[in-house]
Amino acid sequence: MCGTRVLGNDSGAVTVEAAIALAAIVVAVVLCIGALLAASTQVRCIDAAREAARLAARGDSVDAIPAARAIAPPGAEVSVRREGPHILATVRAGTPLLPLLELHAEALATPEPGAEP
Repeated sequence: MCGTRVLGNDSGAVTVEAAIALAAIVVAVVLCIGALLAASTQVRCIDAAREAARLAARGDSVDAIPAARAIAPPGAEVSVRREGPHILATVRAGTPLLPLLELHAEALATPEPGAEP
């Protein structure tokens, strides 16, 4: 036993590395799915804001918010107001997998002649 050293046992190291790699893969997949859901939510917010602004500009203010809520993601906040000579529709919504991310979209429309806001 002159100059020999006994090293510790490495058993289980591969298991730990595999567990860490698997956790990293799961986190990456969840973030990718969250990003796709956020993009889809943003598109729905844009569509809802555009529809609300268009209806309000045509003089159909009564149906503007219900129509936008039908298009917007569940739980979205929809508002329509006058901004000077224009009508501004705003939609705000959260994302399911990324709760700290709040998305919003705005649409601006000019009222049509003869349309009552």
